[in-house]
Amino acid sequence: MAAGTDMPDTDAVREETLMYGGEEELDTKYPNRPSNLHKTLPFHSLFNELFDPLLDSQKKNRPAGPRRRAGPSGQSNMTPHEARRNIIERFIAKWRKEVGNDFYPAMRLIIPEKDRDRAMYGLKEKAIAKILIKITKINKDSDDAKQMVNWKLPGQLNKASASTAGDFAGRCYEVLSKRPIRSEVGDMSIAEVNNTLDQLSQVGAEEQQVKIFQRFYRRMNPEELTWLIRIILRQMKIGATEKTILDIWHPDAEALFNISSNLRRVCWELYDPKVRLDGEDTGITLMQCFQPQLAAFQPKVASFDKIVSKLGQTPDDDSFWIEEKLDGERMQLHMIEDPGAPGGKLFGFWSRKAKDYAYLYGKHFQGDEAGALTRFIKDAFTKNVRNIILDGEMITWDMELDHIVGFGTLKTAAISEKENVTGTNTGQRPLFRVFDCLYLNDKLLTPYTLRDRRKALQSAVKGVHRRLEIHPYIEAHSPTEIEPELRKVVAEASEGLVLKNPRSMYRLNERNDDWVKVKPEYMSEFGESLDCVVVGGYFGSGHRGGAHSSFLCGLLVNKKAKEGDPDYEKCLSFFKVGGGFSREDYAAIRGRTEGKWRDWDARRPPAIIELGGHEQNRQHERPDQWIHPSDSVVLECKAASVEASDKFRMLLTLRFPRFKLLRTDKRWDQALSTDEFLDLKATAEREHDEKEKEFKIEQSRRKKARTTKKPLVVAGNDTVSTPYAGPASKIFDGLSFYVMTDQLHPTKKSKADLEALVKAHGGKVVQRDSADKNLVVVADKRLVKVSSLEKRETNNIVKPIWIEDCIRQNEVDVGALPYLLPFEANRHIFYLLDADQMSYEANVDENGDSYARDIADVDEMRQTLGSMPKKFDRHFDSQSFVEQLEDHGNSLTHLKNYMFGNMKVAFAESEDKGWELESQLAKNYVRFGGGTVAENEEEAGVTHVVVPESEKGARRREVSVGVIFWVF
Repeated sequence: MAAGTDMPDTDAVREETLMYGGEEELDTKYPNRPSNLHKTLPFHSLFNELFDPLLDSQKKNRPAGPRRRAGPSGQSNMTPHEARRNIIERFIAKWRKEVGNDFYPAMRLIIPEKDRDRAMYGLKEKAIAKILIKITKINKDSDDAKQMVNWKLPGQLNKASASTAGDFAGRCYEVLSKRPIRSEVGDMSIAEVNNTLDQLSQVGAEEQQVKIFQRFYRRMNPEELTWLIRIILRQMKIGATEKTILDIWHPDAEALFNISSNLRRVCWELYDPKVRLDGEDTGITLMQCFQPQLAAFQPKVASFDKIVSKLGQTPDDDSFWIEEKLDGERMQLHMIEDPGAPGGKLFGFWSRKAKDYAYLYGKHFQGDEAGALTRFIKDAFTKNVRNIILDGEMITWDMELDHIVGFGTLKTAAISEKENVTGTNTGQRPLFRVFDCLYLNDKLLTPYTLRDRRKALQSAVKGVHRRLEIHPYIEAHSPTEIEPELRKVVAEASEGLVLKNPRSMYRLNERNDDWVKVKPEYMSEFGESLDCVVVGGYFGSGHRGGAHSSFLCGLLVNKKAKEGDPDYEKCLSFFKVGGGFSREDYAAIRGRTEGKWRDWDARRPPAIIELGGHEQNRQHERPDQWIHPSDSVVLECKAASVEASDKFRMLLTLRFPRFKLLRTDKRWDQALSTDEFLDLKATAEREHDEKEKEFKIEQSRRKKARTTKKPLVVAGNDTVSTPYAGPASKIFDGLSFYVMTDQLHPTKKSKADLEALVKAHGGKVVQRDSADKNLVVVADKRLVKVSSLEKRETNNIVKPIWIEDCIRQNEVDVGALPYLLPFEANRHIFYLLDADQMSYEANVDENGDSYARDIADVDEMRQTLGSMPKKFDRHFDSQSFVEQLEDHGNSLTHLKNYMFGNMKVAFAESEDKGWELESQLAKNYVRFGGGTVAENEEEAGVTHVVVPESEKGARRREVSVGVIFWVF
């Protein structure tokens, strides 16, 4: 059928029916959905016309000199940001022209981490490697097979393998390109790929997975397979964020995704860029998963005073809330009336990543679909609650200890509780701690303050003890109230605290200073940092692939031991550290230890390094490589506290360890020993107890001597105070500023303070707008006069933070002539004229990082990093879990069906009477215990040989290295 006709061709209808499972059902459920007139584009168009061009644009350097507009001939004069947007826009335009308006088939492959309709595949890197080894029929002991399985390790064969260390898809391409079935691109369409991936997500057996991969292998070339693997792993890294892609698809796409977490709905409801969302469409709705508000990170060096100053305190209300940060899974609970449901209510549960957990925690109060939680919470709500949405954390509670336990136990506890018929479980159970109410009896509460939402929560939820509880908080008024609470949660092995602004609204899918994480890194449990010797290294992935990204540190057993003594250089594993290193730190460590590392052999571990675990199998936290302490380096590390752990040989480890400094001034034998650490620990605990006593005395004194609040002082025009800006300057000389509102973010400032700041740095303040090209209009909230100015479309409106950024940047560039920062679309612009949009967006990269401005502080760095894609897959794959345990030395030999898991057993030939029957029986035992039976003794990888009793004497003389003989 020719392009441009109104009726879909037959192939398109057939393809769509296969892809979505029946056109009539779709028309009923989505009556206004768009339909494609033609077949979807071939799969290879995704990387030929989108992925690869985006990556190429990312590699290009930003053009020097003034910004130039792209000419009609192409992208050569564009900035990288413009080029990326142009690539995406062209691909979408091609899809609309050649396929139709249903972009969902392509979108779920472009940003697969946001596709909630397709179930998880249950495939990690090692599982995919094993499947590829089978379909390519290469020897599992070959170098190519090992390169894929050990994808984090640097390549030993060639430079290409070394460059792809940490990039699993890249390693697969190296192997697949040597043995392709197809050299040219295949003929699979995007719809066919989606259909086949749907099938892959629904099978669990490896045999079925192999068959599906064989189909891909026959119809795709190596490059196509490489991108397919990235899609399955949801590790795209194409140089453009989902925020950018959604925004180009439709101006309201991100907003709709935030309230629905539904990529299908975004593509089908917003297929026309001219049709905008109405006000009622931009809020969360019942039984529709939304993207929750997140807590902001804070720099480790920030004082409590600085953190609290960002919580929006006012002269009339200086309160802030302190909550314990829970070690669980973020969860939202939806409840609606359903007359046909058992108990009259229907429940929905979704995680932060939009995974539906109603199957686990329950859909009804009673009946077959009452899960691990809902059947116990019938009395949790007051009688007048018809519908409600709660935001909270699902944690595991141990009833015997009466204490929270680690997040890793949550799913096991929930499954156990779901199968608990009597409901009298005294072990571990899921507990839902609620800290926010976002919807109540048909009323959306997100526009209301946290304090008002909390009142609604307390009026609607009664709670059920250790099933569903309202999470407590402490109302504080001074930064000094944070430390005792932080010490308390650290003592109870909690994650930390969350500080909240009770005057704040709920902001979907945002990290801002209304909610702030305070981790125990702020604590100083030891009077000095710990200087420990490195004994092991772990390879990283991604940009750290092929190099050590974290290190195992140990404590010396005996510093006084001489060379030749059994304890010479002997160390006990103590902690693993991977945070706090800069690129220069890694380079310095690599330079001092290069050529001295040895691969860790689990069968013959070094005698001088003892790992955690049982006596017979000390392999916990096994490093990829080890090093002699005498060849190693000493690291200075800091930690929040010390906690018990059987993962390390010391039976103690550091909680939240962080690298501080490479101690080039210390020899390996000057590092911390076991005795010295235990003495230091005892001293720290004694000082901690004394400090607690002093603090309690001081607190009691403060309560007796209450102080009044200091009066608010506003600087006038004569005496200008610039507390954030340093000395006065001429930065704004020649500019006029019309300041329309107070500043709200990142700190509060009055209109008068902003005007004083402008004057202090050479600017002129005016009280009305004009056509002056040197006028800067400033606003941070949408008052009536601001909205009126927007509608006139005469001026861009700048946020007050631009003023602070200009001042701060000129302080950094000491000696340079005063200059103004270019506007950044998201950070600096409150309202932007359409004509200037592309211009201002080009001033930052795709992650919002400015080309001209230095990052202000660690806080902004964390926010920038936090806006980047995060890919976590919490799907539980039992086989991968077992393999991971084995990789870390956690042997399952105590379980009957795993007792021979690491063995390859051969059976000797013998003419003894009855040996054939006995050996056959033994082979079955080995297979039942997870072992492998070899065809003969010469087969590669044999670990054990079984011989008859009558031949044991003769066989003792044949024992070879690495092979154990058993007598049967």
